[in-house]
Amino acid sequence: MSTTASGKNGTWRNWGGNVSARPAREVTPASVEELAAAVREAAEDGLKVKAVGTGHSFTSIAATDGVLIRPQLLTGIRKIDREAGTVTVEAGTPLKRLNMALAREGLSLTNMGDIMEQTVSGATSTGTHGTGRESASIAAQIKGLELVTADGSVLTCSEKENPEVFAAARIGLGALGIVTAITFAVEPLFLLTAREEPMPFDKVLADFDELWAENEHFEFYWFPHTGSTNTKRNNRSAGPEQPVGQLTGWFEDEFLSNGVFQVAQWVGRAAPTTIPAIARISSRALSARTYTDIPYKVFTSPRRVRFVEMEYAVPREALVETLRELRTMVDRSGLRISFPVEVRTAPADDIALSTASGRDSAYVAVHMFRGTPYQAYFTAAERIFTAHEGRPHWGKVHTRDAQYLAQVYPRFGEFNALRDRLDPERLFQNDYLRRVLGK
Repeated sequence: MSTTASGKNGTWRNWGGNVSARPAREVTPASVEELAAAVREAAEDGLKVKAVGTGHSFTSIAATDGVLIRPQLLTGIRKIDREAGTVTVEAGTPLKRLNMALAREGLSLTNMGDIMEQTVSGATSTGTHGTGRESASIAAQIKGLELVTADGSVLTCSEKENPEVFAAARIGLGALGIVTAITFAVEPLFLLTAREEPMPFDKVLADFDELWAENEHFEFYWFPHTGSTNTKRNNRSAGPEQPVGQLTGWFEDEFLSNGVFQVAQWVGRAAPTTIPAIARISSRALSARTYTDIPYKVFTSPRRVRFVEMEYAVPREALVETLRELRTMVDRSGLRISFPVEVRTAPADDIALSTASGRDSAYVAVHMFRGTPYQAYFTAAERIFTAHEGRPHWGKVHTRDAQYLAQVYPRFGEFNALRDRLDPERLFQNDYLRRVLGK
């Protein structure tokens, strides 16, 4: 087990560059036993404990001045059970490695988010999700969990074993213990046909219910300062495989989505008045395309342009009104928004602190280029989201506290009661959890 200080001068930073912390020490355990020992040792030394994955959260959910646990040695597949349709993986496994390994075995998750750099435990603990009519977040695909609790013991849970822990720990915010392994439901590898096409913003809003009902996975990006969106529909397909050609793929995904987009962001940051014109050009640059491939190659895409993000889940029936208000706000505000707004959906699930807990949800994500002031835009957007009883993504920028969250999560009290039982001394506490879960 190695114990080191992190980054420059012992400072840890997140991917978005908006959060940093100076842990007292860092531990990279090579086994669950070593991790449990590190937790017991921290408790003896009076230090708080946090595990951090790849730092893809924009909140300070993983920040600590105590012991920072890095799970990068706890990776790989422990077991594939084809009969049960499950795979058990170590918590530090990046989603990218899991998706590729499963594909080699002829298996896949049912649904996934659009980024796959995160560790499986980091992604599920914060409620990472994609878009789906019937299929929900990554955490909703969990069948079993193993975690080290505050007393250093290893607890396993599933629908049958410790079901009350299972109901909450699938999206546990790092508050209930440190996840060491996750068992996911998987299915035989399948093909998806993706249809991407530009569509006027007003048409998407008018036809939203239809677009949602007719597609297994529907999402769209709206470019502020324009009346344009780019829509994406993913549906299962009998094949044959027709992947995006290498040249086209490079042009669309690397050059336009990462290369040119990066330059446009630099220009916009230096000269904000150019942003509406850039937005109009960007929204026109993307042309319609259709391709068929295995799930992770359709659901996920590389994100090399760094940004800061806020995302809220609103009741699905409130989506169109929310977006109309957002557009009016942007038009009247004098703000210059260079990043598209991303819109996705998820069905209701049964996880206590899931953003889709107990209600069909739609997600609206607003982004700003890293290094540009985002407060005015995010504050105005958040005012709209909260007016619709929005629930903030746990890993993205928001200003909500326990008092607000207790009103929009019917099972908030149930989660905190379990936390009192599993971590009475608040070993896994940090400033963020103090704010969102209460003292």
